[in-house]
Amino acid sequence: MIYCHKCLQPDTRPNSKFTADGLCPACSYHNQLNDVDWSERSTYLNSIVKFGKANQSNGYDCIIGVSGGKDSTRQAIFVKEVLGMNPLLVCLAPPPVMATQLGVDNLRNLVAKGFDCIKIEPSVTVWKKLMRYSFFKYQNPFKSTELALFSSVPSFAIRYQIPLIWWGENSALQLGETGIMGTDGADGNSLRNMNTLSGGDYTWLIDAGLNEREIQQYKYPSKEHIERANIKITFLGYFWKDWSMLNNAEFSMLHGLDIRNEKPQNIGEHYGITALDEHYTPFNQMIKYLKYGFGRTTDYVNEDIRNGIITRQEGIKIVEEYDGCCSLKYIKHFCDFVGIDLDKFWEVIEQSALNKRLFEKDGRGLYLRKFKVGTGL
Repeated sequence: MIYCHKCLQPDTRPNSKFTADGLCPACSYHNQLNDVDWSERSTYLNSIVKFGKANQSNGYDCIIGVSGGKDSTRQAIFVKEVLGMNPLLVCLAPPPVMATQLGVDNLRNLVAKGFDCIKIEPSVTVWKKLMRYSFFKYQNPFKSTELALFSSVPSFAIRYQIPLIWWGENSALQLGETGIMGTDGADGNSLRNMNTLSGGDYTWLIDAGLNEREIQQYKYPSKEHIERANIKITFLGYFWKDWSMLNNAEFSMLHGLDIRNEKPQNIGEHYGITALDEHYTPFNQMIKYLKYGFGRTTDYVNEDIRNGIITRQEGIKIVEEYDGCCSLKYIKHFCDFVGIDLDKFWEVIEQSALNKRLFEKDGRGLYLRKFKVGTGL
């Protein structure tokens, strides 16, 4: 395990490859931003807007997947008020037992600003069964739900014949997941190659004991299907020099977004601005931390280091204190939902998810780092 020389990105992130001089892909990209011709990118952005408007056939010239959170709120307002487009918003909602009142209120705030929004609520029975299966097989209960989340938008774009999909960050550039990189930093038509989506493969859902009819909401459209419908997926963050999770949150809070009011030790991140619509992200980030040695706090700290908000040494202290933290109440909430007890939960974590190269268990049952944050093994 080694760390980026500039930020605190470890090389354990899937699909990430450091440069010869020790920079992660996100830092390498960030170093290029001062040399970007932003007027040229603005021209490029306008050409994409024209594509959407010229190819619309039912009044909506673009579509945006939203939760009502920081990123989708900023995107929706920008697309409507600055780009002058008429977006259809699509929200893939978690089951009521997972949903927070905060998320409900934030989505209402967005709709109240004059947007049309379609809300999709997949079968709770299927959702629960797939979360349980994903946890036991992949130690990632969100593997199935993210298939539904990412599939919902292109599926509706095809169904409603909406030519343009706006997506937020290009994780190849902002986080370093290089597998999704398309022809340029704006091209999102390779989004299916992200680690979670695995090329859009859904055959493993059949192995979970479901049939084709039950998993319609989990099928990411094929490359051929998207091309035949002439759908363009575009990363809007590519056109904003100030795109960041913190900047998006500040903008959206000024436009009515409410954020979490919890201790960082309970949710594993110090800003309280992530996954506001559901309860399970904190414990899923904890699992990611035990697999790869980084969680949500690392992602935030890395952006802050690159943007000069904190130093690398200050970031180390924040990561050491909060990364991988999760209140037991969120773990219990998930266990109750999928029908397992805490002993079984920790058994699965220790046998299948815990990276024993990076962590060891002490006499109190706590998982301790073998690595030093910022230095590695």
